[in-house]
Amino acid sequence: MIVYAIPIISQLEAVMRHVLDWFHSNLGLPWAWSIVATTVVVRVLLVPLTIRQIHSTQSLQKHAPQMKEIQKKYKHDRQKQNEELMKFYRENQINPASACLPMLAQLPVFIALYYTLKHFKFTGDLSFLHFIPNISAGTTAHWGGYVLLFVYVGSQMASSLFMMTTVDKTQRLLFMFMPLVFVFIIARFPAGLVLYWVTTNLWTVGQGLITRRLVSRTPAPALEKRSSRTPPKQETAPALQGDGAQPRQEVSPSSQKPRQVRRKKKRTSRR
Repeated sequence: MIVYAIPIISQLEAVMRHVLDWFHSNLGLPWAWSIVATTVVVRVLLVPLTIRQIHSTQSLQKHAPQMKEIQKKYKHDRQKQNEELMKFYRENQINPASACLPMLAQLPVFIALYYTLKHFKFTGDLSFLHFIPNISAGTTAHWGGYVLLFVYVGSQMASSLFMMTTVDKTQRLLFMFMPLVFVFIIARFPAGLVLYWVTTNLWTVGQGLITRRLVSRTPAPALEKRSSRTPPKQETAPALQGDGAQPRQEVSPSSQKPRQVRRKKKRTSRR
């Protein structure tokens, strides 16, 4: 398996090297900004998969009550629960795997950039924003790398906040605080690789903000609270008095004045 994977990794590394060299040579971008530009191009190419991810997330949110009912109904039979959920997915055309497609598609790019930064001999300016002197060196080799790691943790938490909208609160908190664990592994990577991950996280955050603004949310109609003493509301159509006349106003019984009845005086006959 490893023997077959090595040529694929070498090809991915060669493609990534040509892409970075094109941005650096033809557009005159520094190597660090070439990585940022490559990240933006990759995310633009992944827009169709991202749209499918958004639609899948919206569909899961829409059918969440029915899915919870199935899970509650078959909570003691996990196999039956999975069968009913898969049947429910097919009937409603839901693909839960669509939410993972953009992340899986970025995995080859991540691997290619890692080996490119590890083997490629860069020439020229390797700094980024004057606080990271060398993007091909380890992230913790300079104090600027710690700043980059801090930005990585914050951006990863924010992106998880927008991506994990269909999971429950416990899993959502777990995904949000997971970067605090992975930061010790990410710190050993080259600074350019962390820069790529920070850029894609910031893209995800911006994408989530735009999506929340564009997705129309129709609020549920407000229900009128009624008590036992509240009389039922009667709707009466306005009565028209002739053509073009103003509608007759209904007068409530309480506002009408009591009708005064005059009593007739009895006449006395003269004898």
